[in-house]
Amino acid sequence: MNQTKLLRLLSLSGVIAAIFYFLHVIFGVQNYPNYNSLQQAVSDLTAIDAPSFIIASRYSALYSLFSVLCCTILCLIVAEHPNKTFRLGIYLYTVMNWISSIGYTLFPLSGEGFQGTFQDIMHFYVVTISVVLLSIVYLILIFIGGRRHKETRLIAILGLIALLSMFLGSIGTGIFPKEVFGVFERFSVYSVVIYTAILGLFGYGGRHHLYPASLSGGKAEL
Repeated sequence: MNQTKLLRLLSLSGVIAAIFYFLHVIFGVQNYPNYNSLQQAVSDLTAIDAPSFIIASRYSALYSLFSVLCCTILCLIVAEHPNKTFRLGIYLYTVMNWISSIGYTLFPLSGEGFQGTFQDIMHFYVVTISVVLLSIVYLILIFIGGRRHKETRLIAILGLIALLSMFLGSIGTGIFPKEVFGVFERFSVYSVVIYTAILGLFGYGGRHHLYPASLSGGKAEL
């Protein structure tokens, strides 16, 4: 197996990451009595004192592992893409995933919702804000840069849809009653997870000239 084929296969880790993420939600809810998906955040499932903490955090850790692998592989795949804006978007996407993976592992919620502990402050005001801001920036950059080239136009448009979904979720959690907080919170969270899977498929199905010439055995062109 040559290096290009290996990169393509490894990029599918984005799809695997999404599967583990939704497994963490499914099994987390099953092991959290009286959990209300309409009202509660997904992060409540991995709060330290949550009854679902042990099983949900295991799947969440696997999600983090595979999402980081996917974005790192994508950095290699687009290394010679001529559009610097698009490349920068992918690089910031990678940074966001590393921050998310390390940050949420080190600072899970101490309990349901915000309890005011140092751990919760780091979770909400450092990790979450960093992840949200980077997500907005990288999605904008991917759209601006990717729409200029035929082979990245679709991924750029889907990035814009993911961005709009994030805004919808953020606005919804702020203006609608807390009885539906969980619904709108999922617009923001799920959009990033699903887009990671889409980027993984993009890496797997990318055209020959997306890959670095040193790996594809020829000159990278567009």
